[in-house]
Amino acid sequence: MGSDSKEEAIKRAKVLMVGAGGIGCELLKTLALSGFQDVHIIDMDTIEVSNLNRQFLFRQSHVGQSKAKVARDAVLKFMPQINITPYHANVKDPGFNVDFFKQFNVVLNGLDNLDARRHVNRLCLAAEVPLIESGTTGFLGQQVTVHIKGRTECYECQPKPTPKTYPVCTITSTPSKFVHCIVWAKDLLFAKLFGDKNQENDLFVSAGDGSDSVKPTDIFERGSDEDLEQYGRKIYDHVFGYNIEVALANEETWKSRRRPNPIFLKDVLPERLILQNGNLEKNFLTEDLPLSAMTSVGLSNPQDVWSLADNSRIFLEALRLFFGRREKEIGNLTFDKDDQLAVEFVTSAANIRASSFGISLHSLFDAKGIAGNIVHAVATTNAIIAGLIVIEAIKVLQADFQNCRMTYCLEHPARKMLLMPVEPFEANKSCYVCSETPLLLEVNTRTSTLRDFVDKIVKNKLGMSFPLIMQGATLIFEVGDDLEEDVAANYALNLDKVLVELPAPVTSGTMLTVEDLQQELSCHINVKHREEFDEDKEPDKMVLLGWTAPEKKSQVVSNGNSTSAAVSAATETTMKSEEAKVNAEISGTKRKLSEILEATENQEASQILSGPDADSFKNPQELEDGDDDLVVLDNYPETSKKQRLRQV
Repeated sequence: MGSDSKEEAIKRAKVLMVGAGGIGCELLKTLALSGFQDVHIIDMDTIEVSNLNRQFLFRQSHVGQSKAKVARDAVLKFMPQINITPYHANVKDPGFNVDFFKQFNVVLNGLDNLDARRHVNRLCLAAEVPLIESGTTGFLGQQVTVHIKGRTECYECQPKPTPKTYPVCTITSTPSKFVHCIVWAKDLLFAKLFGDKNQENDLFVSAGDGSDSVKPTDIFERGSDEDLEQYGRKIYDHVFGYNIEVALANEETWKSRRRPNPIFLKDVLPERLILQNGNLEKNFLTEDLPLSAMTSVGLSNPQDVWSLADNSRIFLEALRLFFGRREKEIGNLTFDKDDQLAVEFVTSAANIRASSFGISLHSLFDAKGIAGNIVHAVATTNAIIAGLIVIEAIKVLQADFQNCRMTYCLEHPARKMLLMPVEPFEANKSCYVCSETPLLLEVNTRTSTLRDFVDKIVKNKLGMSFPLIMQGATLIFEVGDDLEEDVAANYALNLDKVLVELPAPVTSGTMLTVEDLQQELSCHINVKHREEFDEDKEPDKMVLLGWTAPEKKSQVVSNGNSTSAAVSAATETTMKSEEAKVNAEISGTKRKLSEILEATENQEASQILSGPDADSFKNPQELEDGDDDLVVLDNYPETSKKQRLRQV
């Protein structure tokens, strides 16, 4: 917009907001009060009760309605002259293509997962529209970053932590962290008992009596003459007792590990307590309240760490309530962090397993945070970040690029500052997104299938939604609604072929071209055959290389004031010496930064994506925008960035 005045730039701007959650509500309000006249909002999410404590545009009566539409209606009540266009849709829908993005002067992201963030980044690059990213992590780690094609790095120039999976044997046989127990309880036991019975499951389910007459899977089938108390005891003794005894039989496994202790119900709860379990249900459970095993057994504080006996009571009661009060849902359930009974079941099961393996027990509050990948949001920090987004947006609209800043909200006693502005970094020359640098893939081409490559590399690590894969001039895979049925069937057949057996064989030295036509992104991948992989460190059995963070120096400057002077060595020394003080200060907060980082590691175990969120972060496979119950730190300054910030 050239030399427009601030007021003219604001009034003429056409702005796209992606996400209408915690940051989104504050951002829409701030845009409206700042004079913006034309705002479009995309959010596929609906309002939940848990959103109401900080997403101030929503009320109890709005639960279940579209966030984008309700946010629009709420703002129009006090700013009726604004044009606000809501889209209750996924930003990855085909209609939101490059041409759609080109109509906007700036895009403001308030998303909650890495996959959608990468998608928006690529569309902004293709459309040559400035992007302003944002995210929060409780009290600390909030950030606003500006991405302008040809002037700054793109969102993906700094490598983000990718989903990590632990080997099945760690989850099923040798857990050493509480997160392993959570994954076991959520993805194996919960799924086995309440999910799709036909779905493959790695949970060990051999019968416990050594009889050949009992099929291995019969243990989870409830007999027609078996009451819920008997069934609950059977499941408890099997998964926490007998299975552990079987595991202990393998002496080799425990030579260098702590041996677990089998747990049987009779050793934890006396017979009279088992019979009394859940007797409070009549007094405390009503149709108006969600089912709760805690309430039923007389427990109330979710931040208490339950004893083994209490966890056992919760486990049995949750099982009884699922089969007794929610029987119609059995077979179709998946874990939901907003399902109180599911969280109680997973917490109790994880704690009982943790007790068996000598791992510290956790409260329901903490267990829910790990299972749902939650770091609880703070409303005031959302408002701070929203204000910073608008400040940077105005600079972009005025083409005042030299004064654009990336701002991190990091409490720093040495400088008595909360906001830490940093000049935007230059583009990373090794970034495969904006620099088109070839990548290297190490893979066993004789055992890995095309499906493995598509799922683990193309979709998971490269974030492509509608990939097209070519080997030379030969098209070996493509997805899209416009494909002929016979063509789509041929590509589907290729998926289960190993790489060397494809119509155009992929061997060591092959270069693959992978494109996403919707994102208008193309990258090249050089293939290198590799025979063996470390199962613990490389569970995907393929490694993507060639994407590294550049070595750069950054400067902390006042927001909006440009400076090119190098930071003095004395200042660097002072800031380095304050590092311990900063960490000590942070350690005194309600939730330590180190704990948040550990939580991030925990999230990876259940294939959680680590991408910051607007105030929340969901499972990476869920492409929802702006559900603000959780958050991660993928865009918190990476190790190199954190060090640079401490040195200025």
